[in-house]
Parts: sequence; structure tokens; C-alpha cells
Amino acid sequence: MPSITKLKGIGTAKAKLFAQLDLSSVSDLLHYYPRTYQDRRPDAKLSQFKRVENVAGIYTVIRTQTIPARALLIFKAFMRDDIGNMIEAVWFKKKMRRFDPFMQMRRDFKVDAKLWIIGKRDDKNSFFSNKITVDEYYPLNSPEAKINAGAITPIYALTQGLSNKFFRAAVFDALSKYLEDEHEALPSQLIQKRNLLNIRQALYAIHFPKSFAELENARRRMVYEEFLLMTMAWSIKKRQSARKKKEHSYQIKRTLLTPFKNNLDYTFTKAQSRVINEIFADMQNPFPMTRLVQGDVGSGKTVVALCAMLLAVENKYQCAFMAPTEILATQHFITLKRYLKGLDVKIELLTSKTPKKEKDKILQSLAKGETDIIIGTHSLIEDNVKFKDLKLIVIDEQHRFGVKQRAKLRAKARDIDMLSMTATPIPRTFALAFYGDLDVSTIDQLPPGRQPVDTAHLSEGRAFDMLKEEVSKGRQAYIVYPLIDESDKLQLKAATQEFERIKTLMPQYKVAMIHGAMKSTEKQKIMEDFLNRKTDILVATPVIEVGIDVKNATVMVIQNAERFGLASLHQLRGRVGRGSDKSYCILVTQNTSSVSSERINAICQTNDGFKIGEKDLELRGPGEILGTRQSGELEFKAGDIIKDKDVLRWAVEDRDFLINCDPLLQKPENAAFKQRLIDLYQKYWDIIDLG
Repeated sequence: MPSITKLKGIGTAKAKLFAQLDLSSVSDLLHYYPRTYQDRRPDAKLSQFKRVENVAGIYTVIRTQTIPARALLIFKAFMRDDIGNMIEAVWFKKKMRRFDPFMQMRRDFKVDAKLWIIGKRDDKNSFFSNKITVDEYYPLNSPEAKINAGAITPIYALTQGLSNKFFRAAVFDALSKYLEDEHEALPSQLIQKRNLLNIRQALYAIHFPKSFAELENARRRMVYEEFLLMTMAWSIKKRQSARKKKEHSYQIKRTLLTPFKNNLDYTFTKAQSRVINEIFADMQNPFPMTRLVQGDVGSGKTVVALCAMLLAVENKYQCAFMAPTEILATQHFITLKRYLKGLDVKIELLTSKTPKKEKDKILQSLAKGETDIIIGTHSLIEDNVKFKDLKLIVIDEQHRFGVKQRAKLRAKARDIDMLSMTATPIPRTFALAFYGDLDVSTIDQLPPGRQPVDTAHLSEGRAFDMLKEEVSKGRQAYIVYPLIDESDKLQLKAATQEFERIKTLMPQYKVAMIHGAMKSTEKQKIMEDFLNRKTDILVATPVIEVGIDVKNATVMVIQNAERFGLASLHQLRGRVGRGSDKSYCILVTQNTSSVSSERINAICQTNDGFKIGEKDLELRGPGEILGTRQSGELEFKAGDIIKDKDVLRWAVEDRDFLINCDPLLQKPENAAFKQRLIDLYQKYWDIIDLG
């Protein structure tokens, strides 16, 4: 397809604006789909005016009026539709000495002229007439009217400097001149099987549909193509990874695993045992492991990961455990040191806050192979971090890292085994589409004695009453704020200011504060004091969202809960209810939008992490859930994996059919699809890590 500059009206300057939307070729433009549509068909009469906000119709000019103001000129047009309803349209323009800004409008709005008027109701200040704010107008039989009025009209998401009117004209020009050059990528048998439009029909209809039924058919075809290409890319990548045999192997020697298990004060749940066995089977398999372990907060994922690391250490290999935040990495370090007490395992912590002298020692120890397990943040992917015999990496809260970051850690050694963990469970349909059954392990049980956390949306006064009641019984509590310091813009309560207020409100209790801007040693001391019951109430920012494990903490108050995402609320709630005592999570809000109210209601209605995951996926989208948004793999142009579940199921079924019939896509009828796959995903191929 030619450059976008081959289209009418697009020169160098305009091309730069299109480039901001990543549109450089005519094909790019044709595959840039509208974000919504307006019904501008002529059967929408002004008789519907009182019931709709948007107005689109044909009107005849009755009279016009120009009103001079101090710095402005006001142009009014009084018009009537073909059944006699009146409208008043108003325009404002800046006065100019030597030029009449309304010159063209005076020509267009002559008495008895017929025009298409598109706008919005604005009759608050007009007592006797229907007043509208005009967005666009077109003389009835003009070429522009054929593109912009009288039909279901596309509305695009654009950058400043590009109008929808200009953009539509460019798309229309592209369709008129180059649509025949667009080649079909889908195999013909699949088009027939799913009764889909061909690519040319679909492209024209998705931009300029004749009916909403045709639009839906066009959208379904584009969604299907996106899903089929995506699921095929991940499937091929998975098969390629599976063919790479690793040079190392593992034997279960029990020199570390058995004493570790004997030292635990509890037994593994059946789900934990099942997942551990799945991981061990993967590690003993001759191919590199790329397994994702998903489980609700408190389900015991960390212990499962530790078993995998101990198997590696038993075989004289090194392990790297990467966490998204310093406080989580520190918490994991404290927890794993406690689990490994008395065992011959050397474990270190590396973050950006690690002092240089200590960091140099850790790096030397890693390079010599003296450190068995290194826990850290993004610091682990720095070029100066080298290992002697790294064989296993564990990535916690994997969606918080981009695929490039995960791939960079994986590149620290050859044929590495990778275990990813997430507490945001992925719906089964999605997991099947992008991972396959064998790549995902699910810990679907909580440890015995754990009770569901009661969640309520209450006023601050009632929330603090409940908190004090629990603390008076010898329990501990969290109060979480979204910011460290006051922000006039957001008008949110902030931890540093509220900390002093909480101490005044509750002088009988020991109150401490923790946030991400503190020094590592300070944070570690505060966490240890809270764990050892030296502190009653911990005022915190979301740094405690993951990793904090204090069984005596039974109540959490989340201030400005409307500012948190659904997954974050669920993660925060997971910091309480970790023991056998009844626990509570109380949400306090200031102003809630419809979306934030939806989140608050969802979190109050269920403790089921899979339902939370489904809702979170619906609200946030797959890119954020899987940590792929920054690299573009999951940024669907047409599809929505929640709303288009049926089409996703088609794509998975047809992907499997193609793989079974033609694993390498070598048949002539699949050549165009294979080329489209290469064109679309080649630049991302090295960083798709499946984990």
C-alpha cells in the first residue's frame, strides 16, 4: 500500500499529524477503526429533538442575522425542517479588520437554501425556539454531504490538528482509490465456515456502514481476524519454546526440600501440592519451563515458588526472584529467610536502595556462584548483574512488569526455567486462548482456618469505630491512603498529614507510618515492629498492597477507595484475614463516578478472586492484566475479549484446526495468513515470553 501522502490534501505537515496516530500508509489508515458512530440518516426528524442530545437533519434557511459584539461577531441562522419544526443555530467568531469571517457562511446560508445541520441541543437560554450548537454543516447536495451526513457516520479518536471531517475525507479517498489493493489474509474456508464478510466488504462497512447490522458484521469479521492472529502467534511461540531442549536437569534430592517441609508449622493444601508437582514435572522436563501460577491473595503462592527454588538449589543452581516494588522484595526476603532458617542456603536482597559497597559484594557473590537465591526489583535486570549458573527465575506479580523487562531477566542465562505468579486470576477463556491448559497452574484453595474478609462501604466515623473496637481486643489495623502528600488538585487525604490526625484521634494506641519514599532500613524496621506487635495501627500508602503478612491484623480502612483499581482493592484486602480471626475491610469514599462505584460494589459483593479478575479484565483490559500494554501485543483495535467471548471461542477453535492441518502454515491457501502474521508480530517475537 502507498504512503498516506498519496491521498488528497495530505502533505508533509498533515502526514506528521497522522504519524502521531501511527498511521503512515494507506493500509494503516484503512485499519484505523472509528471509536463510535452517529446516526445521521434523514429519517431522524426534529420531532425527536426533545428526546435526543445529538441533532442531525436537513433544514431550510428562513432568515439570518449578524450581531456585532465588542471583540466578536455573532451569526444566527433561523431554520425549519420539512415538517415545520424551527431551530436557531448560532456561531461566534473573532472580529477581523479586513476580512469577513462569516463570508462563506453567508453564501451557504441564503434564504431557502437547504443544508445538513449536525449539532447538539443547547436551548437553555432560548425560551421560544430550539437552539443548537452546530458542530458541522454541509450544503444539501455537496460532495462533503455525501461523506459526512445522511448516513451512519464514523467518529474517530484523533490528535489535535486533525478534524473528523478531514479524516473522513481521507478515509473515503483511500477506500475509493486503494480498497482493491487490500488483500485477504483469512483462509477462505474459515470465512465460509464463520459466514464472515471478506476484507474489502468489511473495511468499507466498518467506516461507512449502510446499516447497524452491516456494521456489526464488519466489526465481527475484524474482531475474529485480530483474535485468530493473536492466538496463533502465542501458540506458535509456545511450540517454538517447547522445542528448545535445555542442557541442565533436576533431581529431587530432598536435602533441602524435606527439612524445609518438616520445619513448616502447617501442611500444604491439596491445591499447593498439586501445583508443586506440576512445577517439578516441568522442571524435570527436557524443555524450559514457562509456567504461570495464579492464585488468590493468601493462597500460598510464595511457598510454592520457594519449593521450586529449593529444588534448583539442591541441584547447585542459582535462582532469581523479581518483585515489582522494593517493599514487596524486602517482605519476600524477610519471609524466605524465616522459612530457610537453619538450611544451607545463601539468600541476598538487591534493590535500587542497596548501598553501593553492599551491592558490590552481592554482585561478586552472584558472579562467583556463592549466592543461591537473589531477591530483588528491576535492579536484577541491570547489565552489571551477572550469574555463574542461573537456571530458575521467579517473577512475582508478573503483570506489573512489561514483557521487555521479563524477557531481559530471562536473557541472563540460556534455556532458563521461568515461573511467573499473579494474584489477579485470569478467566479460563482468556487463559485457554493465550496460554493453553499446560501453561497455567491454579491454586484454588485457601489455607485451613482462613475466613472470608467482610467488606463494607462506610463513613469514616463508623470505619474508625470498628477499627478501635478491633484494636481494643489486641488486634492490629491498617489505614491506607492513596498519596504520600496532600494534593490540592486531587483533594485526597494523604498519609503524612493524616498520620498526625490519627495519632491525635487515637492517643491510646501506638501508630506508625510507612510509605515508598522512606529509606529501606526504615521501612524494614517499621514492618518488623508491626509484625512483632510493637505497633497497633499502621498508616500506609499502597506500598503494603502485596507481600505484608501479619496474621494479627484484622481490620483495614481504605481511605479514598474510589481512587484505587479493583485489583488493588482486592490485593489490599488480602493483607487482613491471614489468620483464623474474623477480619474486616472498610472502604471510605469521597466522590464516586459510575465506574468507581462499580468497583466498590464489586469488591463488597465477593471475595472470589476469579470473579474479581473477570471484572477487572472488563474494566481495565487485557494489556494491563498481563503486563503487555507497553509493548502493544494486546492492544486490540476492534476486539473486546469480554464482550466478544463467542468470537474468541471461534478463534481458538479455528487456530487449533489450522495447527492440526498445517502446523507450519505452508499450504498455499494459508500463505496470506502466514504473511499477515509475520508482518504483524515479527517486531514483538523476541519479547513474547508466555510467562
